[in-house]
Amino acid sequence: MNKIAVVILNWNGVKLLEQFLPSVVGYSQQATVYVADNASTDASLDYVKANFPSVKIIENKGNYGYAKGYNKALQFVEEDIYALVNSDIEVTENWLEPLLDLFESEPQTAIIQPKILDFKNKEYFEYAGAGGGFIDQYGFPFCRGRIFETIEQDHGQYNDITPIFWASGACLFIRKEVFRELQGFDPDFFAHQEEIDLCWRAFNKGYNAKYCGTSTVYHVGGATLEAGNPKKTYLNFRNSLWMLLKNLPKNKLIPILFIRLALDGIAGIRFLLQGKPKHLWAILSSHFAFYSQIFRFLDKRDSQQHANYFKIKSIVYRYFVKSGKIFDVNF
Repeated sequence: MNKIAVVILNWNGVKLLEQFLPSVVGYSQQATVYVADNASTDASLDYVKANFPSVKIIENKGNYGYAKGYNKALQFVEEDIYALVNSDIEVTENWLEPLLDLFESEPQTAIIQPKILDFKNKEYFEYAGAGGGFIDQYGFPFCRGRIFETIEQDHGQYNDITPIFWASGACLFIRKEVFRELQGFDPDFFAHQEEIDLCWRAFNKGYNAKYCGTSTVYHVGGATLEAGNPKKTYLNFRNSLWMLLKNLPKNKLIPILFIRLALDGIAGIRFLLQGKPKHLWAILSSHFAFYSQIFRFLDKRDSQQHANYFKIKSIVYRYFVKSGKIFDVNF
């Protein structure tokens, strides 16, 4: 049995499979490649069966989204390492070798992300993950190579191997036993920030996440929900609040949540001033969803949370007030 399973979650993505599956199969000789299908109604599975008989197919019974879709599919995958790869990812030659070497040399490293560049502009990092992710004290995510809407050009500045807090769900490697110990992604998230929640829970259990800049993939991004879609705004704000509720240290839970809710209100006003009332409503709706599920999500808290989860106190203040647009290693 191969040590790595490359698992591509698909829903009505035959065009993406036609474009990107050949590179995954061609450059992943050390892995078993799976397509986990969320009950597609297009020709996705016919295409895979006709053109890539070596690819194993897992058929979910419904469109479960990213989180539950992977949870369902990975019950049937027994390789030691899961590589969760979006269907709009182009991989490169020898992309797996440095990741596998890192797993073999560092037993406590449970999660790894490669360098993620923009498929449409290959000299730049891609929004979702870039050079590895962190969060600030209030749960706002940012990356080496991408802070909010500012995206860096790749000059080799992140060609290193370094600890990170979270790895992008666009291309996330995780040990099977750790994924199962954590009981996978939180299915309530459906999509967006479920990978940060997963990495935070792994961090609380003492596992390490690493970025490996000697492996490169290219990501289209926005293939499921385009940036600027109010539904994406809703999911990001709702899921971020749920993530904080589950993972913040007990002594920080109420003050951090209070400040975060206030910051969300400021973001809503900003959307309104930009002429985007649907996004303001998305934030309000996310807060209603958060309040309605508070007690259920409090029950999901683990017994231990660590206080040193954040990289910087406020990336919002640094970016919007201090004009700190580029990642700083001295955060």
